[in-house]
Amino acid sequence: MPELNKKINNFSDSVIRRMTRIANKYDAINLSQGFPDFDPPVELKESLREVAAGSMHQYAVTWGAPNFRKALAEKQSKFMDLEIDPEKEVVVTCGSTEAMMVAMMTVCSPGDKVVVFSPFYENYAADAILSGAEPIYVNLRPPEFNFDSKELEQALKAGAKALILCNPSNPSGKVFSRKELEIISELVEKYDAFVITDEVYEHIVYPPHQHTYFASLPGMFKRTISCSSLSKTYSITGWRLGYLIAPEEIIDGARQIHDFLTVGAAAPLQEAAVTALNFDDKYYQELEQRYKEKRDFFLKGLDEIGLKYTEPQGAYYILVDISEFNFDSDLEFCEWMIKEIGVAAVPGSSFFKEDVQHLIRFHFAKTEATLEKALSRLEKLPEKVRQRNI
Repeated sequence: MPELNKKINNFSDSVIRRMTRIANKYDAINLSQGFPDFDPPVELKESLREVAAGSMHQYAVTWGAPNFRKALAEKQSKFMDLEIDPEKEVVVTCGSTEAMMVAMMTVCSPGDKVVVFSPFYENYAADAILSGAEPIYVNLRPPEFNFDSKELEQALKAGAKALILCNPSNPSGKVFSRKELEIISELVEKYDAFVITDEVYEHIVYPPHQHTYFASLPGMFKRTISCSSLSKTYSITGWRLGYLIAPEEIIDGARQIHDFLTVGAAAPLQEAAVTALNFDDKYYQELEQRYKEKRDFFLKGLDEIGLKYTEPQGAYYILVDISEFNFDSDLEFCEWMIKEIGVAAVPGSSFFKEDVQHLIRFHFAKTEATLEKALSRLEKLPEKVRQRNI
């Protein structure tokens, strides 16, 4: 038999989703894959029920139903402080995963280079490889996860065609300051590179930190492909509704690629989601407050157990330091913890280009009851580890 595509050998399956499968096998509390265990807003569920009972069950326009694009453009125009044209500057995709892939394939040709900050969401490296591009990694240095502007300039100077910017960041929870974004904007302008943003946690940012849309910086809309989704904002990760926002000349190419990748996102779900896109500001204020309460509750529990962590500035992830437990690898620790403690996390090594084996990632997009149960199990962790190491 002929061999398979050699690109497959350059990355593995998703470690995050692998941890979910193991968690399910051992009936562990899943704090690995970042999806809520609570329902979306009642108004959104009711909208879906009404749509399902209607006749909206055939293809929508491949790059997004007109009313969905209109509602999305109006919402994002307000938050991004830009005038977004729903007819020319939007593509609706099957989740932000497809949005990022489409963005990469639109701007990068085989052999191009792409800057990726490390740590990074695991899809980015695979996206680059599948596009035929070469990732160039730039370190985000803990505990603040700041970057060295000279290191970034060297990466762009090496001929990078694009830079991937996850803000707020998964897995670190970093929120890039406006000053940091301005440094990035100066460098991509100087070296004529695109910026592909992943901003799915745009509405989950903890005071005093503030989210700045990269495309809103002076002169940056022309070279930015803004990717996001409705998944995290409205607790509908299973709906798979994402999007790209970019200038018309970029969107024209993105529509071609999207059309042949997936044809289009689900028509009934787009129709139902218009309800959420029309929510007023109060919804987003309450969302931020709700996640801040979850974060503070979970961090307080980690403090009481004595676990060390980096406090997230945004998103709903926490990197926890496990170096004191003396495991050979973070993967070994996570598999052991699922079986012995009943809580699932993601090995931090899956997010870093560097050889990092002392961090794991929890998420706290769960009800307080679930978080309380997880913390109750994690209280046994120090003693269980001690017994293991005797």
